[in-house]
Amino acid sequence: MEKVLVTGGCGLIGKHICSGLLKKGYEVIAVDLEESGYNEGKLNYSSVQCAPTDKNTIAELFENNEIDVLIHAACTVDNDLGPVITEKQMKDSEQVDKFIFRYAMTENVKKIILLSTDQVYQFPKTREPIREDSDLKPVTNYAQMKYNSEKALVKELQHHKETLCCVVRYSPVYTLNFTDNLVAKLTDPKDGTLFVYGKGQYGFQLCCVHNLVDFMLCFLKNATEANSSGVYNVGDKLLTSASDIIAFMREKHRLGAVVQKSPGALTKIKGIFISKEEKTNYRYLDLAKLENNNMLDKTRAAKYVNFRWDIHNTK
Repeated sequence: MEKVLVTGGCGLIGKHICSGLLKKGYEVIAVDLEESGYNEGKLNYSSVQCAPTDKNTIAELFENNEIDVLIHAACTVDNDLGPVITEKQMKDSEQVDKFIFRYAMTENVKKIILLSTDQVYQFPKTREPIREDSDLKPVTNYAQMKYNSEKALVKELQHHKETLCCVVRYSPVYTLNFTDNLVAKLTDPKDGTLFVYGKGQYGFQLCCVHNLVDFMLCFLKNATEANSSGVYNVGDKLLTSASDIIAFMREKHRLGAVVQKSPGALTKIKGIFISKEEKTNYRYLDLAKLENNNMLDKTRAAKYVNFRWDIHNTK
C-alpha cells in the first residue's frame, strides 16, 4: 500500500483528491489548517492540522513516514486560499515550495504532483489551443505564485532526476455545489451585475474537480517512465458556454436577474495595462477576452484519462 501526503488535503480540491486516493487503495495523510470532516473516519486516512509554513511538522511527517507520493495542493485558490492573492501569500508560498520539494526528494519520494494554473500562459492572440509549450507570461499574482512553484520544483528536480514530477496546469474548477468560478464568468467586474452577451454562445475553459482528480489518479497508476515527468494541461473536454452556466445555475441553484447585452457592445480593446484588481483577483473577468474561446490542448493528459465530467453530469 503506497502512502500519499496531500498538502491542502482538506480544502475543496484536496478532500476530493484524498477521497479518490482512498478508493484506489492508497494510505493518505492530509495536511491542512483545518479538518473538513469529508474523509474523517475512513480507513487508511489520517489528517494533521498545521499551516503549510510549519516546517517542523512537515519535516516530522516525512521523517516518521515512508512517503511514496507528494501531492502539493496547498496555497491553491479554491482549496485553501481565497480568490484575492496578496503579496504575503506569494512570499509564504515561495518558502513552502522550496522547503517541501527539497525535503520530499531528500526523503526519496517517488512521485510529486504540483497543482499549478493555466493562468501562467500568455493570453493568445489567436483562437489556437493553448499547449504545454505555448508562451508563458504570468501577470496575475496567482499566476506568478504558481509559476514560481513550478520553477522551484524543476530546480530541485535537477538534483533528483529519478523522481517523477507532474505539474498540472488546470482551469478554474467547479462541482455540483461549488459554483463560484461559474458565476464569475457572468459577473461584470465593474459593477458586480450578472450579464450575458447575446445568447451566450461564447465559452470558457473550465475544469470539473472530478476530471482533475481522475487525471491525478491515472497518472499515479500509469506513469512509470522518466519521460512521464513534465507539464500537463487539465480541464473539461469541451468549453462551457455562458448559456450553459445560466441554465445550470437556474436548474441546480439560484440565479438573480441576468442582463442581456448586445454582442456589439463587447469591447475589442485589448488593455495594455493590467488593473490592480485584475492582478490580485483570480476570478476577475476581463471583458476584452470573452470572444476568444481559448481551449487548453489536453492531448498529453488524455493519454492517461478520458475527461468524462462536465457541467451536465458533475456531482
